[in-house]
Amino acid sequence: MTRAGRLNVGIIGAGHVGPVIGAALGGAGHALVGITAGSDPDRATAVLPGVAVMGAPDLVRASQLVVIAVPHDQLPGLVAGLAEVGAWQPGQLVLHTDPAYGTDVLEPAVRSGAIPLAVHPAISFTGTTLDLRQLHASYAAVTAPAMVLPIAQALAVELGCEPVVIEEADRPAYAEAISTASEFARSIVGQATGILRGIGVENPGGYLSALVSSTFDRALREVSTGDPL
Repeated sequence: MTRAGRLNVGIIGAGHVGPVIGAALGGAGHALVGITAGSDPDRATAVLPGVAVMGAPDLVRASQLVVIAVPHDQLPGLVAGLAEVGAWQPGQLVLHTDPAYGTDVLEPAVRSGAIPLAVHPAISFTGTTLDLRQLHASYAAVTAPAMVLPIAQALAVELGCEPVVIEEADRPAYAEAISTASEFARSIVGQATGILRGIGVENPGGYLSALVSSTFDRALREVSTGDPL
């Protein structure tokens, strides 16, 4: 049973992000209506056991909050396609998790009376329940029309994140910052582990784990304080 004020939630996207977002919202007391099928059904089942798998149009029609967590290039077509079949409902909350888009991409849903929200948790998702702990130590970029911005902020908090408002026009720059940090970290770790493996170090990833974590933590502290430590 859900608490008063809770929402019926549908998740579109069963990759690394969607099931985790669903689990976090379920943990906050919302009712999970279902999730769309994905390429790895076992992963989604592990994170959301017992949640129904549904087609996107039926899922949207049954949900008060629709969370869309699909690849960047699929998002515009998906939103428009669901509008064409009349799936979006007046007063329905529609939230996507893509870092590069604000709410403009949800315009086809808005024309049907839906309320657009963009919330991007700034973590690297693994698609497992370990991500739930990471969410509680992270921030989330929030973009929404002024009148409904508090709703987007509240949902970010329910995910476990601290919301940070990003203006619509600034979403591309925000996405570039996220991509730069992510790609740099992966590239450097990949290069360093390759060198260690080449000289016979067993488990180079484990060997570098504490070093990489402490180095990034120090760099982030220096950025925050403005002083080298």
